[in-house]
Amino acid sequence: MTDTLGKDLRALRTSRKMTLEDLATRLDRSVGWLSQVERDISTPRMSDLREIADILGVPLSLLFGNAKAPAAETGRIVRASARRVMGEHDKGLVETLISPDLTDSFEVIHSTFQPGAERTRPIARPTQEVAYLLSGKLDIWLDETPFTVSAGDSFRIRDQSYRWSNPYSDPAIAIWVISPPVY
Repeated sequence: MTDTLGKDLRALRTSRKMTLEDLATRLDRSVGWLSQVERDISTPRMSDLREIADILGVPLSLLFGNAKAPAAETGRIVRASARRVMGEHDKGLVETLISPDLTDSFEVIHSTFQPGAERTRPIARPTQEVAYLLSGKLDIWLDETPFTVSAGDSFRIRDQSYRWSNPYSDPAIAIWVISPPVY
């Protein structure tokens, strides 16, 4: 588990506009217990974490995998080898968290879209997002309007649906800034 599990859980809960009582009720747990988890006083069981991840719509892997860092770096520096894997929501898409944790009003994500990968169903989230393509090419549809972006291009998603496809022979690698955090 991460050193900031409680803070991350609170950030995820509040980004979904859920109260402590809302989440505690869905977990069939007390508000006091959940409050202690969010303050890192109590440690949830694995089954609790699975249920929390499911309710919040995040991969369980987001709650694990932080490598230990020197005290001076914790919450400030994220080494490439210590990034948290966000899970693979869509086949062929691998995402890692560049932000130190989820406690800011935004998160920064590193995404790799493998050749042949695609998201065929549009997704819409209550976020503002900007993506910058570091390498490769990616086809995106913003409210079903098609675009092709290449290395060095960027795009914004705000109050609209999107989907993507990488029909090209090279991976497409992008950096995303998402507000509020959704993972």
